[in-house]
Amino acid sequence: KTSNNHHFCQNRVSERKAEHILRKPRPWALQRCIFSFPRNVFVVSLAFADLVVAFYPYPLVLYAIFHDGWSVGETNCKVSGFLMGLSVIGSIFNITGIAINRYCYICHSFSYDKLYSYRNTLLLVALIWLLTVVAIVPNFFVGSLQYDPRIYSCTFAQTVSTSYTITVVVIHFFIPITVVTFCYLRIWILVIQVRRKVKSEVRPRIKPSDLRNFITMFVVFVLFAICWAPLNFIGLAVAINPEAVAPRIPEWLFVVSYFMAYFNSCLNAVIYGLLNQNFRREYKRIIMSVWMPHLFFQETSRGGTEGMKSKPSPGLNNNEQVKGETL
Repeated sequence: KTSNNHHFCQNRVSERKAEHILRKPRPWALQRCIFSFPRNVFVVSLAFADLVVAFYPYPLVLYAIFHDGWSVGETNCKVSGFLMGLSVIGSIFNITGIAINRYCYICHSFSYDKLYSYRNTLLLVALIWLLTVVAIVPNFFVGSLQYDPRIYSCTFAQTVSTSYTITVVVIHFFIPITVVTFCYLRIWILVIQVRRKVKSEVRPRIKPSDLRNFITMFVVFVLFAICWAPLNFIGLAVAINPEAVAPRIPEWLFVVSYFMAYFNSCLNAVIYGLLNQNFRREYKRIIMSVWMPHLFFQETSRGGTEGMKSKPSPGLNNNEQVKGETL
């Protein structure tokens, strides 16, 4: 009974804090900066995980496709497989870290400042990458990083060890997916409860941008799960009964599942561009700076001058001032 009362009180505290966050107007600068550092650090870390494969493994895959085989040596094969694993496991661990960050911000907001201080955030990101490296190292001892001619790349061989493959799929996919699902379900439940209560009391105008930050990362998680689920389910099935299952899996299904997983690294930047106004604006600036540099510098100079002339008043309501979004 005491535990239930404590849980009830904690939920009520979270709801009151969330109502305060939703209702309280903030100055423009504070609205953009508050709590943005932890979010941005995790997103940058996830972007780094996506970029790892673009610098080394993917060019080698293209080279193998053009030459119809692996001709760059065993060392490059191991390094490519290691970096591929670094990207994959780093992505799922960072997505899990982002979900936990959002969960703490909404559901345990009174302890959020302490949990996600500048120092703690950097330590958490460092821990994510340390766990990622630790998770990949056993592949060198098991001998599971091998060249697969069906997908022209050095990757994790699912048939080397049944117990190891099952462990990899459970720890690197099913457990993170379960944690992330729990976090986002709790977020949506609490936000819906708070919004219904706030709406009934003050009837604010609910803007789509209020939940867009959560939706963006939720979509990133859903697409990651969709892209990687087929390959993980195939690997789990093969590991459980390799002699019976492996011959029955069509080669095209195996190849499609692998390239779906590879394609996921390209999707996050597209998602940010579609759902986040800041990313769309910066994408336009990058394109303009490449194709029309003279117009880009003119616009940058003019924008800076206009910004000095008309700074937003701190007294304005944050809904009227903040037209952009943070991550």
